[in-house]
Formats: sequence, C-alpha cells, structure tokens
Amino acid sequence: MHILFVADPVEHFKIYKDTTFSMMREAQRRGHRISVCEPRHISWQRGELVTAEVRDIVLTGDKEHWFTVEKEHRAALVDFGVVLMRKDPPFDAEYIYSTHLLEQAERDGAKVINKPSALRDHPEKLAIMEFPQFIGPTLVTRDAAQIKRFHAEHQDIILKPLDGMGGMGIFRVKADGLNLGSIIETLNKDGAQSVMVQKFLPEIAEGDKRVLIIGGKPVPYSLARIPQGSEVRGNLAAGGKGVARPLSEKDLHIAQSLGPVLHNRGLLLVGVDVIGECVTEINVTSPTCFQEIHDQTGFDVPAMFLDALEEAVRG
Repeated sequence: MHILFVADPVEHFKIYKDTTFSMMREAQRRGHRISVCEPRHISWQRGELVTAEVRDIVLTGDKEHWFTVEKEHRAALVDFGVVLMRKDPPFDAEYIYSTHLLEQAERDGAKVINKPSALRDHPEKLAIMEFPQFIGPTLVTRDAAQIKRFHAEHQDIILKPLDGMGGMGIFRVKADGLNLGSIIETLNKDGAQSVMVQKFLPEIAEGDKRVLIIGGKPVPYSLARIPQGSEVRGNLAAGGKGVARPLSEKDLHIAQSLGPVLHNRGLLLVGVDVIGECVTEINVTSPTCFQEIHDQTGFDVPAMFLDALEEAVRG
C-alpha cells in the first residue's frame, strides 16, 4: 500500500516522540510505501482531480538524517492507497479549506483518514459538548458578562481559546478574580471570538490523561501529562511530564462509550483528554502519545493503528 501523509514539514519532526513518525516507521516495516506533503501543496483545478506536490521518502533508521527523498512529483490523491491527514492545529480557516480539498479527493475515489467532514464536524474543544454526561461545568460564549457569572458560580475556572493547541492561551482564574477582565478581553477580542470556560478540576495534579481510541477501541494505557512546578497545564508542549498508566475503570467506560460513536463517523484515531473523571477535549486532527505509551509499557500502539488502518482500507 502507498500511504500519503499530509502533515507539518517532516524536517521539523522530533522523531524520538513524534506519533506521525512512529506511524511511518511501522508502515515501512510492513512494506508500505510512504509519501509526504503539506496542506499547502494540495491543489484542485477545474475539471481535474485533486493533486499534490509530494515527496516519496524512505526512512533510514538514522536519528539525524532519518529520511531520504526518492522522488518529488505531482500526484493525484486518488492514486494513493490511503491519505492520512496529520496536520497539527490550529483549526483555522486554512485547515477547514484543506478538509474541503480532501473531501473532493474522496469524491474522486480517494480514501482519507480521518474523514475530512468528520474533522470539520468535531472541533476539538467544542466536540465535548455533545457528551454532557462525561464533562464538568463548561461554557462556550463570546459574552464577557456570562463568563463573569460563570466565575461567580464556580470561583476557580479555566479559560481557553477554541483554536489553541499544546496548552497555548490557557488561563486559570481563582476565587479572587484577579485579572479576569483583562483575560476575557485578551481571549474574546472584545466579543469577536468565542471562549471556552470550564470549572477548574483539581485532579489535574494527577495528570491530564490522553486516552487513545483506534478503530473504535481503546488503547489499554493512557498517558497522564502531569503539570510541573507551579504550572497549571499538563500538556507536554508546556513542560508536562508524561507517565503511562493502565486505563481506570472510568477511562475505559468513557472510551468504550465514545469509541463506536466516533468511529462510525469516520474517525479512525481519536485522543480523548480526561482530567479526573471528566472529558476536557476530543482530539481528532493529529492525536499523539504513541511513542511515549509504547516506550513505557511495551504496548505497540503504532502496530494497533496500522492494523486498524489496513482493515479500514480493505473496507
């Protein structure tokens, strides 16, 4: 099978922890061919197939010069066995346009994973609102007065933009309300942008758990991203420490409840973030933590993913 990875520039991958790299490595081990491109390389001309400027690569096994380019060429997306959309957020207008191009490639006959329409329909922070039984007190609004009322009710809150990633733009405001007005102005841009506000969950001290669901089934281990020092964010990109743990009974219940629903919508790979017993995000764009879980537990997450991918392509 020939796999096209649509991702951020491969030259910037940190291969010791990068999940897309771990997918590539397992794919090559199984004899699949690998090509790469960025969303900006995809185009669609009237009356023609959706195409992309791609590079066919081979992984070398070397830590520094980890790939070689065999060929650079333009190819129709339908000519690949599968197209894996692995572009990191932000979930902005350009990301949405990319999903439209990929959806046209589907109409051409391409197999695209995760399904482009499902990516659009599940913005990673808003998606949790569909499942109120699994989330804590949460508000999405542009209205500063609503945010202040939410704070007055819950006293200790988290505010974050809807399009952030890696913990960017996350603020905690405690009972004293210090700087709440300024933080609201920063995030909602005088009412122009929506903000997510959540009751602070003290269980974050035990970690923000990434629960992976592949092909509708949970990986048996989560990666708890534990905040360090005075930091409130557990994100690895914000300095959190990743500790792999077996799924708790509640984690398993959440994954088994959400997994089939999301899989049936065309989401082969999902990363559900859980603090305590509350879902805080449903990540569908480029879920990570494959290598950390594999390295710490021995459970082969990339192999589980490739098994599911091969089954999905066979139909």
